Amino acid sequence: MAARFLTLADVTEILNISAAQAYALVRTGELPAIQIGGRGQWRVESTELEAYIQRMYAQARSRIDAGQIEESPSSSEAADQV
Repeated sequence: MAARFLTLADVTEILNISAAQAYALVRTGELPAIQIGGRGQWRVESTELEAYIQRMYAQARSRIDAGQIEESPSSSEAADQV
């Protein structure tokens, strides 16, 4: 069974971001989390992380549809087309 709660270290690994970036997501409320224990360790529910990821996908799609981001193939895809 998958873990219900993730540490911020888990979040940094999954999203491939820095610890400071993960903490900022939690601090701003963009990524809901809870503090547990006497030392106030942050935990993110795995479903909340998945919901955050889905929101970021939707936001990216909206920006692409609005013409704010150009769609371009990755460098490996571009190389294959040459």
